Amino acid sequence: MNPTIGIIGLGYVGLPLALALAEKYTVLGYDNNPQRIAALHKGIDSTQEITSKELQAVNINYFDQSAALKDCSIYIITVPTPLKEDNLPDFSYLESASEVVAKMLKKGDIVVYESTVYPGATEEICLPILELSSLKVDSDFSLGYSPERINVGDPVHTFTNIPKIVSASNQKALATLTHVYQSILSAEVYQAPSIKVAEAAKVIENTQRDVNIAFVNELAMMFNAMGLDTNEVLAAAATKWNFLPFRPGLVGGHCIGIDPYYLAHKSKALGYTPDLLLSARKINEAVPHFIVDDIIDKLNIHQVPILEAKVLLLGATFKENTTDLRNSKAITLAQALKAAGVDLVLYDPLIAMDQTTVELAITNMLPENKKYDAVILAVGHDQFAQMDLLGLLTEKGFGYDIKAYFDIHPRIYRL
Repeated sequence: MNPTIGIIGLGYVGLPLALALAEKYTVLGYDNNPQRIAALHKGIDSTQEITSKELQAVNINYFDQSAALKDCSIYIITVPTPLKEDNLPDFSYLESASEVVAKMLKKGDIVVYESTVYPGATEEICLPILELSSLKVDSDFSLGYSPERINVGDPVHTFTNIPKIVSASNQKALATLTHVYQSILSAEVYQAPSIKVAEAAKVIENTQRDVNIAFVNELAMMFNAMGLDTNEVLAAAATKWNFLPFRPGLVGGHCIGIDPYYLAHKSKALGYTPDLLLSARKINEAVPHFIVDDIIDKLNIHQVPILEAKVLLLGATFKENTTDLRNSKAITLAQALKAAGVDLVLYDPLIAMDQTTVELAITNMLPENKKYDAVILAVGHDQFAQMDLLGLLTEKGFGYDIKAYFDIHPRIYRL
């Protein structure tokens, strides 16, 4: 008998998962945002990553009342795990979702978490809340963890063809979850030996990228002082077969710029300070401010007064070809440039104008016939490939290509 599956949290992770599962199972979706639920019923994806055609292709019932999920036998929790202002983990979404499920939990149910956490968090933070139901793990219900690997804006590495890690508190639940996930994936399902191993595997995926990008970002800052083009150096080094092809740039988003702090938090609580990890975070967080200082230096070289400088920043999202603004360092860069006193236009053609984008002063329309003293490429949207960057410059103007997106030119600098 096929299970009825409840998805708690219908954002960037939960919605694609619900759509995939609904092709094989009865799926009920829950989100505590009534506006999101209303939009989904109308066939509108609030994340702007899934088309109305895809939403209408499968039959999912969406609810903003959690009691509607009471007859589910598998609950999958896909809520965010952001940071507090002091870079400490914010478990409030996980705790709230766990409280919702605890009120409906029955004998034989399985509760699965997909949110990225530090090793041990599922059992240390979520499990005690579930057991407030008076049911006990393994004797009454089962606990699972299967970390999400949604790569926003990637048409190649999609949900169904990315290998999926699965773990559970007992073998029976592990077999059930493996069967459920494998039934909707073309990629393999990997059974981790424990929930903690699965949690650790997920959090180091993004931490590894953070450390490697920090290395090339530090190289970029060093080579900038030496008068070297970092990307030319990296291209030369890449002729060796085992050189890793990382590139400098802004590190934001909901994973790489956040997950290392979860791992560091747990490590420090156990008495070990991860110096390399925290140094990488410090370097990557400093990049927008380094770029602002470099832009100011170049404006001075080009004899453009800072307070009179007109600057165009291309791209507001945290990565190319998405509409995702979460933890975008392009926005951090824009705010720092404004604080320096320049007249800034933040342009992103992929962004829909709404209250959030208006508040962030993002425009999706490029002013006509306007020239700029500096044009900065922050995000490598495919649309920008057709842009005549040099044609946007004033007589003294220059380009600043953070992504090494454009061809080398005397009037275009690179990070």
